[in-house]
Amino acid sequence: MAKSSRPANEAADIRLDAQLCFALYGAAHAFTRTYKPLLEPLGLTYPQYLVMIALWEEDGQPVKAIGDRLGLDSGTLSPLLKRLEQSGLVSRQRDRDDERQVRISLTQKGQDLKSNAAGVRAAIGQALGCGREEVEALRDDLIALKKRLLKAGQ
Repeated sequence: MAKSSRPANEAADIRLDAQLCFALYGAAHAFTRTYKPLLEPLGLTYPQYLVMIALWEEDGQPVKAIGDRLGLDSGTLSPLLKRLEQSGLVSRQRDRDDERQVRISLTQKGQDLKSNAAGVRAAIGQALGCGREEVEALRDDLIALKKRLLKAGQ
């Protein structure tokens, strides 16, 4: 008897809807779509928004530090930074102490954009239909999941 139910369970486990990774993948895409109309008035894409948040937290960071913080490689990050520079939001300068490093700094326009972006987080919370505490708990669960997956991959 156990043998006949086992293949059915294994088959159920192979379905897309049974996959945690697929649910997370779909949620990530839904987040990106939700952010898009909120970020368009700011002239930012979602990855650009993440870079700007990192710089609002700490201005004048090396490109490598931004990439490490966001989990982006230089091939992805460099064109993104060039577009932000062309938009007048950031400037790129070689580090005085280490010419190999490029530091990214906010321009005045980039600093001013922070106040316009202040409502984005609240709008996302409204879109989720969650209160601040529930959003923070969900975020904390996802951070813990990421840490467990990184540890498992070592």
